Amino acid sequence: MRKIIEKCPSCGGDLEVTRLSCTNCETVITGRYQPCRFCKLSPDSTNFLEVFVKSRGNVKEMERELGISYWVVRGKLNDLIKELGFDPAPADEAPNEIDETALRAQRQEILNQIDRGELDASEAAKLLAQLK
Repeated sequence: MRKIIEKCPSCGGDLEVTRLSCTNCETVITGRYQPCRFCKLSPDSTNFLEVFVKSRGNVKEMERELGISYWVVRGKLNDLIKELGFDPAPADEAPNEIDETALRAQRQEILNQIDRGELDASEAAKLLAQLK
């Protein structure tokens, strides 16, 4: 099934659903409807969310299924949280300061993933920025 387009192909403005029709009895309903926040997700984010639910949020399982490291999973999860309109790290749940050795190890893992072709430069840049 195709995803609903969200932006006008002519001017780039927001689109809204104004008509729904039943595929069985052909009843038609008109009005102004906003798509849910999940409908607005990119295909990559939708796939990531499906893997997250399927694995019950188990990051180790997600690593195996997606073939990416823990830090990439965490980065993608933070991106998904932002895309849904939430704050990825509320102040009361903000992580404690990471010691310098662990930070270096995380940076090195991201660089290793670039070398192995698991990450492109833009994804790596996002992940490195999140480590600061």
